[in-house]
Amino acid sequence: MKLLVGLLLMGGWCGAQPTIVGKWVTIDDGTNQEKSVVEIFEARGRYHGKIVKLLSTDDPDPVCDKCPREDNRYLKKIIGMEILTNLKKEGEEYIDGDILDPEEGKVYRCKLWVEGAQLMVRGYWGPFYRTQTWRKST
Repeated sequence: MKLLVGLLLMGGWCGAQPTIVGKWVTIDDGTNQEKSVVEIFEARGRYHGKIVKLLSTDDPDPVCDKCPREDNRYLKKIIGMEILTNLKKEGEEYIDGDILDPEEGKVYRCKLWVEGAQLMVRGYWGPFYRTQTWRKST
């Protein structure tokens, strides 16, 4: 009986891996200001994220006028826009996805991972990368 209880507890503990699913507050790595809330969700085995709220903007309902014209997000509303696409879970990381920076209109390759209560978001442009730290939204 003790062995069964121990195995059940251990299984619950091992199964409680951190997930990226949920709402995250994005933090500007230059100003350290909160910028938006992104909701990350899973669909057909891949992970995506959309902006659900803007926290620091003069325009309460902006459009992505800097997105490339060939991108289907060009001139679309930023609130509700999918900025994280097609990430797949591999071990403790979520890899092989893309992230859009609507302020610059640029798309980068990306990977994500959880460190404690923070989400590490790394965007790649060739051999160069930049990492932002997002925090769990309450």
